[in-house]
Amino acid sequence: MKKSSLEQELSSSTPMNVDVDQPKGFHDPLLSCLLLITKLENTPCSETSLIAGLPLVDEKLTPELFVRASKRAGLNAKVVEKPLNNIPDIVLPATLILKRNRAVILLSYDLEQGKAQILESKTGIEKVVALDALAQAYAGYAIYTRPAYHLDDDVASEVHSINSNKDHWFWSVMRSSWRIYRDVLLSAFFISIFAVATPLFVMNVYDRVVPNNAIETLWVLAIGVLIVYVFDAILKGLRGYFIEVAGKKSDILLSSFLFERVLGSRYSERPASVGAFTSQFKEFDTVRNFYTTSTIAAFVDMPFVIVFIVLIFYIGGLLAVVPFISLLLILGYGLMMRGSIQHAVEQTFASGAQKNATLVESMVGLETVKTLGAEGAVQRLWEQSVGHLSHWSQKMRMYTLSVNIFSGTVQQVANVVIVILGVYLISEREMTMGALIASVMLTSRALAPIAQVAGLLVTYDQTKTALEALNSLVEKTQERDPKKPFIKRPSFSGSIQFKNVTFAYPGEEYNVLNDVAFAINPGERVGLIGRIGSGKSTIHKLILGLYKPDSGSILIDGIDSQQIDPADLRRHIGYMPQEVTLFAGSVKSNIMYGSPHVEDEDILRASELSGVKEFVDHHPLGFDRAVGERGQALSGGQRQSVGMARAMLHDVPMYLYDEPTSGMDNTTETIVTGRLAQAVKGKTLILVTHKASLLAMVDRLIVLDSGKIIADGAKGPVLEALQKGQLRVS
Repeated sequence: MKKSSLEQELSSSTPMNVDVDQPKGFHDPLLSCLLLITKLENTPCSETSLIAGLPLVDEKLTPELFVRASKRAGLNAKVVEKPLNNIPDIVLPATLILKRNRAVILLSYDLEQGKAQILESKTGIEKVVALDALAQAYAGYAIYTRPAYHLDDDVASEVHSINSNKDHWFWSVMRSSWRIYRDVLLSAFFISIFAVATPLFVMNVYDRVVPNNAIETLWVLAIGVLIVYVFDAILKGLRGYFIEVAGKKSDILLSSFLFERVLGSRYSERPASVGAFTSQFKEFDTVRNFYTTSTIAAFVDMPFVIVFIVLIFYIGGLLAVVPFISLLLILGYGLMMRGSIQHAVEQTFASGAQKNATLVESMVGLETVKTLGAEGAVQRLWEQSVGHLSHWSQKMRMYTLSVNIFSGTVQQVANVVIVILGVYLISEREMTMGALIASVMLTSRALAPIAQVAGLLVTYDQTKTALEALNSLVEKTQERDPKKPFIKRPSFSGSIQFKNVTFAYPGEEYNVLNDVAFAINPGERVGLIGRIGSGKSTIHKLILGLYKPDSGSILIDGIDSQQIDPADLRRHIGYMPQEVTLFAGSVKSNIMYGSPHVEDEDILRASELSGVKEFVDHHPLGFDRAVGERGQALSGGQRQSVGMARAMLHDVPMYLYDEPTSGMDNTTETIVTGRLAQAVKGKTLILVTHKASLLAMVDRLIVLDSGKIIADGAKGPVLEALQKGQLRVS
């Protein structure tokens, strides 16, 4: 096949000392460019740390995701549409998006010589190409990147305290749509102005057309008011469209931000009740609907009530006092009831969360509920939750109904009072019949938004309560602090050291670990043994960075683990927990969960080691066999095999196993243990087990009791001391 002009130019190149870490057989051009940019800007990052948690499209970065990933490297990025010869030298190096899903880094270019210096994304090789050839391949979009400027902590905190609202996660997004809401306000203004057309039309017909039999004037007025109605319909449609557009934009940005904050929060801050948490998270819909429905239009209409009252004063004089007093009465009663409504909303919110928590918990543990015969207890809890929710929902509806009834009654009385006063004014020749009818119509139009005050109060209080709940999610401590630079580690040797570590789980006063200290050399295989609750599994969770020690430090390759990006650390650890969690899908999708680029040969190797291949080979669907929700279609031992395959999928320097064969039969356990022992040779292994048969995999034992190390040494002497009763385990 004949090479393109650009490819011919790339045939001569100069290697540059910039390597790109990409999975074998897979290439993400934008990610490769970003990795190269970070090295050129002296802020090198790993691939894992840049893309962890991002919603990749076809497992690749998009230009929008490139901008988000850049922030993790301390860079600001911007996607621009720019001709190649108009890219300023000051923004170089810049990433060029090429046709056919390619990308390169532009280092420099010379218009006179017609040459450009680039970095190839796939190889990281510096090359000189013809500018014309590059322009032909260029898709027209470039990504500028530059190091982000950070204020000192003291200055930043002072500025933040002065201008804290500017950075609020919700209002900052809403401000991004300020032009749309400006147009909504403008359309609402004209709609309110057009609303006076009907009263003025009726007034002029009664006062001028009818007495003078002015048919021509009637048609002129009718055509004019019909034109106004057409524009009114168009503006109402545009207003609704603008509100929906702003709501959709905000919905996407805010929901993505919230879920990213949830996934990025520290494991120690996970919710105590998943059901209550999901109910709390769902309240985002309340906030979203507030800004995407007619509620905001009603709020926008309220300031124009004054316009109508002023117009009534112009037409009917003192009649304007009636709608003004009615307005004060309705608002006064609504404000008086607001405290009760807000309390009812908060109770309804809490009751709904409790109801959802009961539902989720009972469905997840349905097998246990049935086997224990606890249906009655769960049913009672459900009925209590539903009863409490119904009670407060009824109160909220009754409070709302009372305000609606009061508002409607005041509005009706106001119309009657205006008619009565208008008759007296007409009899005294101070008002015309048309002016009275127009005043009645304007009064109804003025009080209409105020009559919706109950619904607005309920919606506002629901939105306020939901926003406060969402604030608690946003304020959760994140694993990655954007202001905290991590030490970049392209690889690990597997050295682990605990220095006087003390730890208690959040909300617990009892320490799980007390002044624990030990060191594990690279390639050393260590077993953790001890009674239940002695802190063995906790050590695994601390190494993985799921929790932070209350005191002391944990060193990985001599570096405090809190200085290492959690994604980088976990990428180099093969972890198998005691309870393996599977997700709905196939066996294969669960093995490669979180590793979409993995090769089939790696899946087969891990399946051979873990024993997965034995049971999938006996199923007609093989690796496509469905595991069911939470792996319910598999046995406990099969779920453990899948979990072990996950841990063995990558060639990593450290392995953490927690009772890896507790659900397996003796034959399978013997086979799998032998394979694992061979696979982890030369790797660091920390094995938690109560089974003596698994201790063949380790050379050293650490004995824990009540959160303290009571023995640490070679396997033989420690086992002998335990058998002779020389070690006291409470």
